[in-house]
Amino acid sequence: MFCDQCGAELESGQQFCSRCGKERQGLVLGAAPRAERVRKHVRLLAIFWLVLSALDAMSGLVVLMIGPRVFGHHMPGADVPSFVHPLATMAAIFSIVKAMFGFIAGWGLLNRQAWARSLAIVMAVISLFFSIPFGTALGVYTLWVLLPSQSREEYARYQRGE
Repeated sequence: MFCDQCGAELESGQQFCSRCGKERQGLVLGAAPRAERVRKHVRLLAIFWLVLSALDAMSGLVVLMIGPRVFGHHMPGADVPSFVHPLATMAAIFSIVKAMFGFIAGWGLLNRQAWARSLAIVMAVISLFFSIPFGTALGVYTLWVLLPSQSREEYARYQRGE
């Protein structure tokens, strides 16, 4: 037996649903749970994007601040190839720009913006390869929540507050 409100499985003789608390009215056989996967995960997803973006921004700023001292040629005895400093600077700038777009995606998801789903999916693909291991995990989680075809309609309902 299943709850006719949330679809949770009910034990025989159980009068109230343990998940939603609704009183059992009768038998509902073969009922499936309501599709609320996006609604359940989008807030947590947004918070994770904000946290990862803060980490990306801090790491980029740290490399920009200490990079010239660590990779500079003015250190006595430093045998640093000439391409290392520009490469580190480019990586730091990339990290800061990625953080900026991650903040925007997280804010958009928290505020139910229509464009936030698309931006979060793009950022997830980028993070799969450029923010190992945390960005990879968040990228997989984001794609799992937002990429399936039914997620588009569910996110649109979530955005409208339905």
